[in-house]
Amino acid sequence: MYIRHYFTYIYFIGIGGIGMSALAKFFLYKGVVVSGYDRSKTEITLALSNLGSHIIYSDDISLIKDTESVDLVVFTPAIPSNNLQLNYFLKTNIPVHKRAYVLGEVTKSYQTIAVAGTHGKTTTSSIVAHLLQQSNCGGVSFIGGICTNYNSNILLQKEGQNAVVEADEYDRSFLQLHPSAIILTSMDPDHLDIYGDEESVTEGFKLFVNLLKNEDCLYVHEDLKNQFPNALSYGYKTSSTLFINDVKLKGSSYIFNVNYKGKTYENFEFQLPGRHNLLNAAGAILSCLEWGLSLEKLKSALSNFKGVKRRFEIHYNDGQRVYVDDYAHHPNEIKVLYEGLREFYPGYKLIAVFQPHLYSRTRDFLMEFQSVLSEFDALFVMPIYPAREIPIEGVNAETLLNGIEMEQKSLLVKEKDLHMALKDEENFVVSTIGAGDIDRLIDPLKSFLSEIS
Repeated sequence: MYIRHYFTYIYFIGIGGIGMSALAKFFLYKGVVVSGYDRSKTEITLALSNLGSHIIYSDDISLIKDTESVDLVVFTPAIPSNNLQLNYFLKTNIPVHKRAYVLGEVTKSYQTIAVAGTHGKTTTSSIVAHLLQQSNCGGVSFIGGICTNYNSNILLQKEGQNAVVEADEYDRSFLQLHPSAIILTSMDPDHLDIYGDEESVTEGFKLFVNLLKNEDCLYVHEDLKNQFPNALSYGYKTSSTLFINDVKLKGSSYIFNVNYKGKTYENFEFQLPGRHNLLNAAGAILSCLEWGLSLEKLKSALSNFKGVKRRFEIHYNDGQRVYVDDYAHHPNEIKVLYEGLREFYPGYKLIAVFQPHLYSRTRDFLMEFQSVLSEFDALFVMPIYPAREIPIEGVNAETLLNGIEMEQKSLLVKEKDLHMALKDEENFVVSTIGAGDIDRLIDPLKSFLSEIS
């Protein structure tokens, strides 16, 4: 394959991103020299360094190792347009491509299952990757999170011919892929800074689905069946190709039945909390059954799937105090997180710590955020995490908070204020929620809860 075999030294701009680092690891495993830039040192960049990658943390061209030997540059669209390194390479004859294009080229020679949707991509793709891996039918899986079973965002099996990728709708990146099969989890409006309106979001997903050569390999959430009438569907409705029923909560696991094409298979077990995660599992099971995998192997593998970091990740539980961290950054994602918390922790006080992600998303879904966050019993809102954006006048955490009717709510600027507020609480679940840098609260909060127990 051209991308895999021709290049010998690849430079990544934004190498510490979850998707970029998985691609960087792939090339390192293939013996390619990999180096890159990221703005901060993290566990991900340190792990890449341990694998042999040279990483710099300053936007300084002179720090790049063996610049003249670089024969491919990969960058993430999250990199600002004024990045000195990106602009330097754009003026050379060296090929410069976005991550999505390179990922598409890498997976061309595989049978690629692409997981698309506004929500659920990371968990669903992780489940598919795990089921394939446990069934010895893998190849390579690029995951948009750290899969707990493997403590990695990439899975590799040398002999496998299957690939699993997340099909990211942001920046229309998924149109660079070459899917053999698609799991479509949802098409809610998001990234309106890119698409403009909900209709354009839907059109983007339909363009992606049109990349499929075989429409029999499209597996959609049951709510999308009317838009894709020829697709196979999954969910809870008995009209779906595969549906889940007789769901019971047993300890910390769901026990349920799977109905597939008229046959019932009993006593599946799944450890991830939240009915939305059961739907993600259903989509993964359907795709793997259609891919020809053994149902018994799938059943066994599903029972030991441990989840993805920052997706309903339980960090602490002493019976009275529970701490859950989640990547949710869209109102609908927060809604299903809330529902999962209520189901698994009935009678507990639910305390949300929310960091809005992007000024534009906060503006576009302000009322929706206010509505779902008001369901919690107490709320802390952190300043907006800007990511790639500049501030928008009148859009801030205070505006979000002021529109929420709740007695116990406050703006959170100092971490210690959260600890002080939790000190005298009992029988509560505290959830850190967001896609920015809110994960920096995790270790201090875990330590604090351990100290007061």
